Amino acid sequence: MFKASLHRLLLAALVLLLPAMSAHAEDPPLVRAQNSVRVLKEIMEAPDKSIPVDLLKEAHAIAVIPDMIKAGFIFGGRRGEGLISVKGPDGTWSNPSFVTLTGGSVGFQAGVSSTDVILVFRTQRGVDSIVNGKFTLGADAAAAAGPVGRTATASTDSQFKAEIYSYSRSRGLFAGVALDGSALRIDYDANEAIYGKGITPRRIFEGGVSNIPAPVVDFRDRLEEYTQR
Repeated sequence: MFKASLHRLLLAALVLLLPAMSAHAEDPPLVRAQNSVRVLKEIMEAPDKSIPVDLLKEAHAIAVIPDMIKAGFIFGGRRGEGLISVKGPDGTWSNPSFVTLTGGSVGFQAGVSSTDVILVFRTQRGVDSIVNGKFTLGADAAAAAGPVGRTATASTDSQFKAEIYSYSRSRGLFAGVALDGSALRIDYDANEAIYGKGITPRRIFEGGVSNIPAPVVDFRDRLEEYTQR
């Protein structure tokens, strides 16, 4: 009896979760690019609540996931889509690749919410993992909630040696957030729609693409602007 009730509860939870988790997947790649630029701009220009510029200057890669959907009923999940750019040997930012961020959780929870997420990669190891298609926060690379504020430093987690700083913004509040267990993956379908068939993430990051739409280029240019401050 208990098992049957539990199975029905889980089935009901999945029915509630799936529409919320899949709705965001319908955004066309250019809309995702525009939203990623918007989130980056709003966060970096927020008074005393932005990502420290020193952290951007030291970063090896930046991922922006706008409007990540989090839904739950006992069992929960999150899914978002955005862009990631990596910093080249000359210190300039690459053209971005499209990515997805997904994860799950267990515990008392209910409802649906939307959150903007930014990931700041502090080492090359995390970048190498995502170039190969996927990595999991906390498993393939240590992650921690990032410092906020123009004068904040990147040493707040010196005891943990985090390789990735994670941030979230929900209902106007911007702060560090823990996202262990979430998987960041290359979105090959979106990359193909923008860059063409057969274009690999490495080729995108190394500048081997052309005729890039303005919203996608704007993401790279914004990173250049904020890093030069």
